[in-house]
Amino acid sequence: MTDPTPDTRPWAILLMGPTASGKTDLAIQLVERLPCEIISVDSAMIYRGLDIGTAKPGPEILARAPHRLIDILDPTESYSTARFREDALAAMTEISVRGRIPLLVGGTMLYFRALQQGLARLPSADAEVRATLEADAERLGWAAMHARLAALDPEAGARIHPNDPQRIQRALEVQALTGRAMSALIRDAECESLPFRLLKLARAPSDRAILHARIERRFRAMLELGLVEEVSQLWARGDLTPDLPSMRCVGYRQVLNSLLGESTWEEMLQRGIIATRQLAKRQMTWLRAESDCHWLDDEPDPLGLALALIAPILKDSGIRLPADGRVNDT
Repeated sequence: MTDPTPDTRPWAILLMGPTASGKTDLAIQLVERLPCEIISVDSAMIYRGLDIGTAKPGPEILARAPHRLIDILDPTESYSTARFREDALAAMTEISVRGRIPLLVGGTMLYFRALQQGLARLPSADAEVRATLEADAERLGWAAMHARLAALDPEAGARIHPNDPQRIQRALEVQALTGRAMSALIRDAECESLPFRLLKLARAPSDRAILHARIERRFRAMLELGLVEEVSQLWARGDLTPDLPSMRCVGYRQVLNSLLGESTWEEMLQRGIIATRQLAKRQMTWLRAESDCHWLDDEPDPLGLALALIAPILKDSGIRLPADGRVNDT
């Protein structure tokens, strides 16, 4: 009996977790010690000018630990999951061929899923179907459209937030065009092979109250740092609308609504905290479905555990650390 062909694909590390879980801090500690380079997996950090509300690393941190796939789009633009996968794979390959390890860090779980599983071949947008859905939404409201989606495709209904009309419309459009739930099409699709082996790490506290407290502290801190002023400056450009993906990002949507007179400051504060906690809950739901994932946050030394888990990857990749245990030159 012959031995199976050894897997010679290069390694990549996924560092996943909900918002406010400390992923970025851990990632920076890792790149200061290991031959890793960061690729952001965050659908809000891609936008230039969305800095405070996304907790985007500042210039000093980026000088120490550059991040790919941040600040790549103007807030007027949209970014698809397919484009993320293409951009991420290109960056991973470029890092790998230089003998270093891609470290993908973020909380946009749809991007992580697409990277690992590939993308289903879904039908293109249909103007007539979209017009019908938009007319229905105008008449019934997006809450009713979300309820319709949940009845037709419970998995998508649970995954897609009721305040995300773009994704609600797309899921209903696919259902109308194919007669099948989009979740089923994605599940049944033949996945594209990922040309990397993966070590999956999760940074997420098991105690929900801890994460909730972190979220509230962080959102209040963002407001103190000038989030309202940041959104006001973005809106003053004159070319943004409330339905753009950039302006629907958690935190930005609530602040913009307040600036437009739709809520008081205190209502905005509470809605921002609640929306961020809801986002974290959805991220945790996705994260718990990840297989072969190593959870770090309940460890007394998450950095030490992460380094121990990564050590076999370095050995398999033929990478030796110097005596001080740090490899941070690019």
